[in-house]
Amino acid sequence: MASCSVSSGAATAAADALEAEVTQALGRVREFIEPRLEAALTFSTEAAARLADSMRYAVLAPGKRLRPALVLWAAQACGPRDTAWETAAPAAVAVELIHAYSLVHDDLPAMDDDDLRRGRPTCHRAFDEATAILCGDALQARAFELVATQLPAACAAQACAVLAKASGAEALVGGQADDLAAERGWMPDLATAPVAEQLAWMDRINRRKTGCLFLAALELGGLASGGDRQRLDLLRRFGQAFGVAFQIADDLLDAEGDEAAMGKRVGKDAGRGKLTFPTVMGIAAARERAQALSVEAAAAAGELGPGAAELAGLARWIVTRNH
Repeated sequence: MASCSVSSGAATAAADALEAEVTQALGRVREFIEPRLEAALTFSTEAAARLADSMRYAVLAPGKRLRPALVLWAAQACGPRDTAWETAAPAAVAVELIHAYSLVHDDLPAMDDDDLRRGRPTCHRAFDEATAILCGDALQARAFELVATQLPAACAAQACAVLAKASGAEALVGGQADDLAAERGWMPDLATAPVAEQLAWMDRINRRKTGCLFLAALELGGLASGGDRQRLDLLRRFGQAFGVAFQIADDLLDAEGDEAAMGKRVGKDAGRGKLTFPTVMGIAAARERAQALSVEAAAAAGELGPGAAELAGLARWIVTRNH
């Protein structure tokens, strides 16, 4: 009995240390990226004031800045650490703008109908639905402007293509469309389908709705730093495992998490009868799969060397987080 208590205490201490390590690393990212996000959302008087305000509201809300972190940490894993962040900064900003646009649109009453995001009213609640739609449109356009004009010329065109593909019908938007189709009965009922079919469907949605933007962030960082094929392949391996682990952890938090810690409504997936990893696999099996994927992602980061230390820590942390 005593050995179990010691083991549990050691595990808790290790988790706390990892939480502190990742929190500090993400803090450094936020310190670097926040002023660049603000600069990217500073417009002339040609931009309608209400639209510009809504864009800043959507993007500058408190957040982990996980996707910009992936860009910057991928860049430092592929190039000189002293210049990697500055070179990749436009891509880091652009990815966060795309992410913010997707959240603004996903939260709309016609989509997921959410009223809380990052502990604050969603964009359409703080402003109105029409402004929220235009806000998302403008954020997407601004993201591509930054990639096209501020990344090194040698990789700008390829970076635009990477971001466009990750944002389109076969990826981010397609994932949301399939999510809605399953939720609203626009396709055969998955609730009675075999578990393997349900898992395949969830993988199809999550790989595109969440995972593709993670992969794009990593690839953009690698491209900005001139990463070779081997390093870009390792970043993709990391991203594929990390993306699924992140989604499972998110599903677990929606099932078990605390609304105050999350900064958004929890339990909504179960309330809608939505398929999630915990509802299909069970909570214990879902957690076990997430942990295995976390180990896989950390191993890929390890092969990238010391420059990817933050990526490795992030992979281990993602399945222990509470927000």
